[in-house]
Amino acid sequence: MTDLTRLSLAAAAKGLKSKSFSSKELTSAYLSAIEAANPALNAYVAVTHDTALAMAEASDARIAAGNAGVIEGVPLGIKDLFGTRGTHTQAASHILDGFKPEYESTVTANLWRDGAVMLGKLNMDEFAMGSSNETSHYGPVVNPWRATGSDAALVPGGSSGGSAAAVSAWLCAGATATDTGGSIRQPAAFTGTVGIKPTYGRCSRWGVVAFASSLDQAGPIARTVEDTAIMLRSMSGFDPKDSTSVDLTVPDFAAAVERGVKGLTIGIPREYRMDGMPEEIVKLWEHGIAWLKAEGASVRDISLPHTKYALPAYYIVAPAEASSNLARYDGVKYGLRVSGKDITDLYELTRAAGFGREVKRRIMIGTYVLSAGYYDAYYVKAQKVRTLIKRDFELAFNDGIDAILTPATPSAAFVIGDETLAADPVKMYLNDVFTVTVNMAGLPGIAVPAGKDSAGLPLGLQLIGRPFDEETLFAAGRVIERSAGIHFEPETWWR
Repeated sequence: MTDLTRLSLAAAAKGLKSKSFSSKELTSAYLSAIEAANPALNAYVAVTHDTALAMAEASDARIAAGNAGVIEGVPLGIKDLFGTRGTHTQAASHILDGFKPEYESTVTANLWRDGAVMLGKLNMDEFAMGSSNETSHYGPVVNPWRATGSDAALVPGGSSGGSAAAVSAWLCAGATATDTGGSIRQPAAFTGTVGIKPTYGRCSRWGVVAFASSLDQAGPIARTVEDTAIMLRSMSGFDPKDSTSVDLTVPDFAAAVERGVKGLTIGIPREYRMDGMPEEIVKLWEHGIAWLKAEGASVRDISLPHTKYALPAYYIVAPAEASSNLARYDGVKYGLRVSGKDITDLYELTRAAGFGREVKRRIMIGTYVLSAGYYDAYYVKAQKVRTLIKRDFELAFNDGIDAILTPATPSAAFVIGDETLAADPVKMYLNDVFTVTVNMAGLPGIAVPAGKDSAGLPLGLQLIGRPFDEETLFAAGRVIERSAGIHFEPETWWR
């Protein structure tokens, strides 16, 4: 029998429904793969072995009874940001030590409703704050990919690095992830996987640990465009418990995957052609343009003039919201508690011990820009810039643009512990330069693996769509996936 863990999510779902193998067999294969690989990759922070097998047996019973859900019996990894009832949920932070919620996030509840099996909780940057998965309390995730001729450990991207690494290394059929400024798309590009950040409001945020509430959005990472489309359909839907959830019918995203791009107009933003961009990224972008043209799309240069302000505005808005959201972690009701001489001392000692360096940095930035003397100068101004960024996209889409094509990242994956990035946080933040505009405008964006650099590492292209038009992104993403014609498969050095 073919190694069951190498099947796409779509192929696994099909095989389960045809009873070619059981969910218990498939789940056991993944659990064995995790046991062998996780010591080297550190993708999972908790493996729910017994729960997974029990869920698989229940799925097999439903399949036998003819009551199978859309993704019945398919084993998934869950980012540690999603609340899972009675199971480790710590946002990869020391301050949430031992926390096991009494609730289930709406996104994971939707997946269980459709028959998915939970393999465990995936590593991530602490509170989703990071672009490399090096800020986790549980240590960095290691990218399954290595540069040709090198044993250097590479980052998988962040903050959903555990999700991307687990999918890339065949440790789950697909994974949940979240994206606040690129945290689905950047790790997908670094690991040769597909990741989509849906429109803000498409997936419920209820039960997901908050970073920046006006920017956070859940989405899937999987091996193919079709797989992400299947997962997103299950993850999406209106939720009255989330005031930002949009009450729209969820399309059959997978049905749009092979729709093609004939007749579409693709925008190429001139502001994304940045000085010093690596030649490999430029060439990849040109290949993407040519592929879409060959399939019947027309391509037009467009201007998104406020792009240059997006990164600084993002790094005001996101920390401001984070400083507010993270105020609740004080050691009183749950998680880590460091005793002090009084309640104020308890707060201070707990937060000092519980939060990592990057989280502390962002809380301090956020508190500063929200303070009385600087609120108007920084936060209000950043929100005005955000409105202008959103307006740039609206003008482009109103002018006949159906989707926008850009690079996903400014480079391939870099080495864990890169000293130049560690010494200068701004250089690390620049990894999000192509992705933050999408979150600021609340738009959908997909990253699709499209090529490799000179060291054999994956590179991705990004497609940005109209609000709630993920279907066009899946169709265009599939064209890029098919045209690239590359099987993105890392060498299994970890076994």
